[in-house]
Order: sequence, then C-alpha cells, then structure tokens
Amino acid sequence: MISGFHPVIELPPDVQVLDLSSPEGVEAPRTGAFSVGRYNEVRCIYNQSLFGGLRNIHVGIDLGAPVGTSVHAFVGGEVFAFANNDQDGDYGPTLVTRHLLEGEVVWALFGHLSCASLEGKKVGQAVAAGEVLGWVGCEEENGGWPPHVHFQLSRVEPVGADLPGVVTVDQREQALRDYPDPRWVLGPVY
Repeated sequence: MISGFHPVIELPPDVQVLDLSSPEGVEAPRTGAFSVGRYNEVRCIYNQSLFGGLRNIHVGIDLGAPVGTSVHAFVGGEVFAFANNDQDGDYGPTLVTRHLLEGEVVWALFGHLSCASLEGKKVGQAVAAGEVLGWVGCEEENGGWPPHVHFQLSRVEPVGADLPGVVTVDQREQALRDYPDPRWVLGPVY
C-alpha cells in the first residue's frame, strides 16, 4: 500500500463492514449511513441475468454512503471512459480514470454514480487528487443497488467504461492479479 492518497469517499472511523457472503449477512441492515463491502468476497447476492448465475467473487470494494455523497479522485490522472451501464444489476453511471502508480499504469472504475456525475466529462480530461468526480447515485439510476460506489482498480486496460466487478470461481486467481486490492490506495478501510 502506498500512503498519501485522497479518500474516494470520506468515511467515518466507525464505518460498518458488511458481510455479503451469507443470506444472514445480506439481510442484516446497515447500522449507519456509511458502510464498506469487501474485496475478494464470495457473495450470494448476484441473481440478475447479467451475472449468469455463476459470477459471485467480488473484485472491488463497495463504499456505501448516502445519495449525493461526493466521490473524489484518489490521485491525479485523467478520464479514460464514462458511460451509463443501465442494465438491471449493472453499474449505472460509471467513470473510469487512468493513473500512473509506482511506474505502473492503473485504471480505476467508479460505478453506481448519479447520472449528473457524467455531465461535462471528456475523455482525456485531467483530474486532480481530491477533485470531486461525481456523486453517489440512487437505486433508480445506479443499476438497482442500495446507494454506494463500487471502486475497483485494474492493471488491464478496460474496454470502455466497464470491468467485471464480479467473477466466477474459475476466474478468481487471474482476476486477483488483474484487479488488485483497492486498499492499495484506499488504505485500511477494513
């Protein structure tokens, strides 16, 4: 982990870490306005046709926050792609940025944003550390999910504004190499 990155979302110190690996965990209510969903977690929540019934390994970190919460660039970079991935269960409004970290090109995906987050964006547009990139979207615009941002890093150049945020068990080993633990830049959020 490298230190000195700006928080993607300003989380309180007592943030709730969710357990989405069992029906009991999924049904447990959030105890506060903010939460964290874990990386490399086997989840039982992906029943939309988009996932084909097989993808259940989460390869990002979910940062739960109230609708309208600001989402920030963790470091300087540029806008790589953006789109509204509006299928049921998909990311909804999505932004992908490109960065150079420790001499390595890395892409960052911010999914489940508000539609307003994509307004005025241009491919190649510079972003500064701490800059507001967008805002947490509501269920009606973010693919049908409770308000949160799916934050994912990638060592593989995305095709447009999309990355597989959930993979199959057979894809897990390669996915963990391609999509490194976001705590690399988020710090110890859990």
